[in-house]
Formats: sequence, C-alpha cells, structure tokens
Amino acid sequence: MTDTYFPRRGNEGYLVETYDLTLDYRVGPNRLAAVAVLTVWTTQALTSLVLDLADLRVDRVILQDGRRLRFEHQKEKLRIRLPGLVPAGHQLVLEIVYRGSPRPTSSRYGGLGWEQLDDGVLVASQPTGAPSWFPCDDRPDRKSAYRFTITTASQYQVVTNGRLAGVAHSGSTSTWSYVQDAPMATYLATVQIGPYQRHELPGAVPQRLVAPARRMTAAREALAHQDAMITLFTDLFGPYPFDDAYTVVVTDDRLEIPIEAQGMSLFGANHMDLEWANQRLIAHELAHQWFGNSLTLGSWRDIWLHEGFACYSEWLWSQASGYRDTDEQARTWHHRLKQQPEDLILANPGPANLFDDRVYKRGALTLHALRRSVGDEAFFNTLRTWTAEYRHGTVTTDGFLKTVATVTGRDLSTFFAEWLWDERLPQLP
Repeated sequence: MTDTYFPRRGNEGYLVETYDLTLDYRVGPNRLAAVAVLTVWTTQALTSLVLDLADLRVDRVILQDGRRLRFEHQKEKLRIRLPGLVPAGHQLVLEIVYRGSPRPTSSRYGGLGWEQLDDGVLVASQPTGAPSWFPCDDRPDRKSAYRFTITTASQYQVVTNGRLAGVAHSGSTSTWSYVQDAPMATYLATVQIGPYQRHELPGAVPQRLVAPARRMTAAREALAHQDAMITLFTDLFGPYPFDDAYTVVVTDDRLEIPIEAQGMSLFGANHMDLEWANQRLIAHELAHQWFGNSLTLGSWRDIWLHEGFACYSEWLWSQASGYRDTDEQARTWHHRLKQQPEDLILANPGPANLFDDRVYKRGALTLHALRRSVGDEAFFNTLRTWTAEYRHGTVTTDGFLKTVATVTGRDLSTFFAEWLWDERLPQLP
C-alpha cells in the first residue's frame, strides 16, 4: 500500500525493474526533451498502469511491440491504458516520450525535485520530488536499477548516480551515460549539471570532487578529513555500501542545506570550510550512504532510521576528530531538547514534523542511550549486522528492533517503548 504520509504518491499493481532515462536538456531556456523506458513487472492483473509525473507534457506512450497506448495525465498522475487485461507476473516495457520546462513540485517543505541554479541544475527530491523530472512509482520501498543518458551543452559537466559509462562529444553538445545497478529509491535519483571540474580525492574508497574551478581549492581543504570519516564509518558500520565511488558536488550557489543522493552528496559553496558547523554536515551526508541510501526506509514514518543515525554519526566523528566526545554531545542535546515541546513521537512524527530537528537529535539520543545500555561491543555489532543484513534493501523500525534483540540477546521492549513511542523525553542511562 502507498505511504500514509503521502497518499498521492506511489501506485499499486506493479514493480519497476529498470528506469532507462534519456534526457536532452538546454540549461538557459530550461527546456527538457526526454524519453523514459520502464521495464515493469505486474504484481496483479491490470487493465491500466498509473505513474507519478508532474507538470511535463506527455507526447506518447509506446508498448514494446510498437503499439501506442492511450493515456490520461492530470493531477500529477499518468494513467496508461493497457491493451486488455495483463495478468500478474507479466513483463511490460513502456516507452514514455515527454517534454517541457521542469520545475520543483510543491510541498509543505517547499519546492522539491528539479531546480535551476544560477548556471546549471540540481535535483533534490526528498521526499516526493522525483515526478518533477521523470515518470515513476514514487515511493521509497520500491527500488530499481537506473540508466541515465543526458545530453547538454559541452561547457557543462553532468553528474548523476552510478558509474560513468562514457562521454560522447558532438559539436556544441556532449552526452553523458551513467549506470546505477545498485537498487535505488526514486527520491534518491539525481542530476547535477554545471560548469564544473572533476578532481579525484585520495582514499581506499574512490572519492571524487566535482566543483567550479574557483571553488575547488576551498572544497579540497574542507574535505581534507573525509577519507578519515570513511575509515571511521567503515570500521563502525561495515564496508562502504556502493561499488562505484563517493562523489561530492559543490555548487557555485549558496544552499540552505546540503543534500545526499545515492553515491553522492551535494553542498553549497557556503558549506566548504573547516568549521565544525560544516564538518558535521560532511559527516552527516556521508553517513547517509549507509543509513538512507543502502538501507532505505519503507515508510516515511521511520525517518529516524535515516536522520537519527546520520546525526549520531556526526557525534561519532566529533569524538574521533577531537572536537567533543559522544557523551558530551548527548548531554548537550538532551538538555536542549528538554527545553522544547515534548510532543513528538520519534517512530511516527507525522508529515509536519518529518524534518523537525527534534527527530534528528532524539534519534541520535536514542542510539546513544542504546549504546550506553548494551555496551560498545554489542552496539556496534548491531550496526554492522544491520547494514549487512539489509544492504541495498528496505528497512523498518520493527526490523531494527529485531536486529537489536538478536545481536544483544536482551529484551529491550521497555527501553524502545520509552524512546520511540513516548512523547516524553527519557533520561539518558
């Protein structure tokens, strides 16, 4: 069933195995001409198939045998009429030709998805912005493989998820091809276009920096400790979960907040310095590669499984880097949360509180309290077991509690009832 937080997103009756997206984009006029080829498996008998797609014009939908299909596109839903009843377990390959001027979709969190920069594009879709630029089944529990073929003016670099398969230059344009084989949720699919340069960073895990030339020196200095962060997180959480690389994109624009996508993170020029306020963000977005991108929530009510874990990763880096130890961070934030309204249920905060800072900090406090209760060995064994068992998969709060019980051999139901389901903030152990 679709997510109760966003009932207008997501659909039933099928699974998308692969999204193959071919985009021709003109930066200046913001014009997109695109073809999306979706390989779909039906999970129930269907006479029509519904996709999420926002304010772009659909020209035609073609079945794999060449037949054109009838469709209706309204209220951000693309309803495709199939040629008769298609049984469950059947493969369909749909080609959707569309075009327009992509723009962010509206939400209570502001515009989401495809967004123009001063000179380029960024895509930040969490939680419901993917339909701003491609037709999809926009729900986090549906992961797929992706292929991207993106053509734009040659003065721009294109960065998206996965492995760069090639770049072909033709006159004034260049075509960039990427392959993302690791399963990925729609909201984590991204495109970054800008007048960038590329620089390889040293480290056991391949790392790439993509930034404007005038931002490159500051970005390299700001990311000087990133490899140490990867080493720490690999030791505590398990191997870096993606085979290709970890890419950091730095825009020439100022951004309010950084953004993670699968295999990469995006920062504004204003985030590139060695101050703790920004170093913690570098650690936070990196940690999302484990908690959020490899292990992705099945329902948005479980957002603490992303943000609480990434916030606690900040505190772990804080101690490892000699800034403040985790106990001090926990005490500080526990005191601050006690000064705020205690009206939030961590394991079901509601759509209005999805990105409330209390979710981040109380999630981190829950993990610290768990660590204090079971000890370091059992706690970090739990995290490594968690990331290994659900690598590239979908996770739930119940699943995490079961992993904790299995690894620790303890009944912690009262502990979790207080920390996850009680509005009142418990005392730290």
